[in-house]
Amino acid sequence: MEQSAWKTGQRVVVSEFAEDPAEALDRNLCLVNMEAPNPAQLGPSDVIVRVRSAAVGWVDLLMTSGQYQHMPALPYTPGLEYAGEVLWTGSEVPKAALPVGTAVLVDGLLAGPRSLGAYQSYGGFASYAVAPYAAIRPLPQGLSFDESCSLLGSYETAYHCLIHCGRLQKGETVLIHGASGSTGLAAVHIAKLIGATVIATGRSEEKLAVVKSQGADHVLSCRSLDGSAGVRRFRDDVKALTGGLGVDVVYDGVGGEISLESLRCVKFGARYLIVGWAATPNVARGKGGRGAPNANQLPTNLIMMKSLTVQGCPMVLSTLASPAIRPPRLAQIFKWVESGVLRPYVSHSFPLTEFRAAMRAKWHGEVIGGCVLHPE
Repeated sequence: MEQSAWKTGQRVVVSEFAEDPAEALDRNLCLVNMEAPNPAQLGPSDVIVRVRSAAVGWVDLLMTSGQYQHMPALPYTPGLEYAGEVLWTGSEVPKAALPVGTAVLVDGLLAGPRSLGAYQSYGGFASYAVAPYAAIRPLPQGLSFDESCSLLGSYETAYHCLIHCGRLQKGETVLIHGASGSTGLAAVHIAKLIGATVIATGRSEEKLAVVKSQGADHVLSCRSLDGSAGVRRFRDDVKALTGGLGVDVVYDGVGGEISLESLRCVKFGARYLIVGWAATPNVARGKGGRGAPNANQLPTNLIMMKSLTVQGCPMVLSTLASPAIRPPRLAQIFKWVESGVLRPYVSHSFPLTEFRAAMRAKWHGEVIGGCVLHPE
């Protein structure tokens, strides 16, 4: 398509950091018109992508308040991960390998708001984005745009946590919290692929039914019996499901009260893997303030007496510190995808004009697996 035929699009812009994501959605995000990027202003290895689907992730929300470890320069467009079609390529991009019109996904560690280079401002909540050729991957065969933009971040996180850090083995039992979330459901999929038994928790019976249909062996509601915001005692259920032994591994992306109860659900010598704290998102100061005045706490007496290994599992930071851990991780994920045994689940989709509704659905825990935006 000739450049003169490229239509005016739209993009979401974060103008300043808010106290929390809810405030950001009310005050600091807006939808504006955008022209397609001008090739004359781009580099020889750049690629313009017409965005078809962009994932709405938890990190996208945290970034709007500066409560994520990485703060992109303002203003920026959210959307860590996206997929679409190649619209233009620079002179150094092999035309035979990446012809115009090719369906692609964009690597969110190499382009977009979570990247550390010159492409931070080009998020996926837009009609068009720019990424370096190194960040472009062909759309995996058999996956849609929606599924492809929901792949890397969630499954790399789950793989790093369970396999690289947790050394989860076939025949072991893993307790997965927040199992209906994007990384939680990815953890269910990966744990089952390696032959582990999965006990998955959540607060919604309806969502847990989907998690069960996606492969979890057992599902447990952790919702308080009196309807309060607390967590019910579920240790007895876990012990009953494990013959009184407890689980080998805990995958905790939730934090707060559920972490304390989980420490009573484990075998002696178990591995406790921390991948997030979705139940307590305001551990850090808003508006980009550093520090963690509301940080979660774990009882050291239980950790010691159960001889637990407690490990933080920050996929992105670990990859930046040790880049060599990523290629085998990606190779295995794409191998599973190509063989047809791994497929992201996407429960919600919205047009870009409804970005606030999409982000609120994610913020309020309405989403199962992935949530995506479709630029018009």
